[in-house]
Amino acid sequence: MTSPKIELCAVSKAFHGNDQSLQAVQDVSLRVMPGEFVTIIGPSGSGKSTLFNLIVGLLEPDSGEIYLDESACCAADRLGHIGYMPQKDLLLPWRTVIENAILPLEIRGTSRAESLARAYEMLPMFGLQEFANSYPQTLSGGMRQRAALLRTILTDQETILLDEPFGALDAFTRRDLQDWLLHVWGEFQQTVVFVTHDVEEALYLGDRVIVLSSRPGRVIADDRVDFPRPRQRRLIGDPKFGNQMTHLLEALGVEV
Repeated sequence: MTSPKIELCAVSKAFHGNDQSLQAVQDVSLRVMPGEFVTIIGPSGSGKSTLFNLIVGLLEPDSGEIYLDESACCAADRLGHIGYMPQKDLLLPWRTVIENAILPLEIRGTSRAESLARAYEMLPMFGLQEFANSYPQTLSGGMRQRAALLRTILTDQETILLDEPFGALDAFTRRDLQDWLLHVWGEFQQTVVFVTHDVEEALYLGDRVIVLSSRPGRVIADDRVDFPRPRQRRLIGDPKFGNQMTHLLEALGVEV
């Protein structure tokens, strides 16, 4: 039987300061299988980003266990084993697109020549071949996100976490990048966990949609998405798609 790439077992995390305590997530258990595209939705403050910081090793849970490939790992052991793209692209303004893209390879000690060769080969897939020597401040929001994802892919990790990568984009650009991301995922077949506030986006992209409650975040739904791949835009008009969206919205407490 295939083992999960990520498994959280009854994970809880609170933050303390100024004589106050904030319980961010509580008793969260979930699994992500190899090659899955799992989306996570929840209201603001439900602990979605906290979960990502726990998984990648930036935080340690107060209780519970986090497993990567069936091995229980402390935070220090999780660091560097999962690709992570946070909400902001964090492109370095003094480095060009190609120089930003090769940063994880340079950190790993790959020669500059080899790093550049790999990144240049991938630029066309990311629609960045004309922008290799451009600086981030000259790019549109969509192009910056493409560059940030290229950098994340070049970490060469089997699992990547994407924290609302399209949240700040306009609706047209967002839809274009959703389809583009599914194409890239189909090419690389990595395991993806994708956080979003957009229920339609979660359902359109995911193999499964995990719903978190309001703070403290708990898993209140884990829905399988049975629509075939590759996904087509007309799927959004399918009554079955609408019915599942309604179910997810109701799980979030939204009146439909």
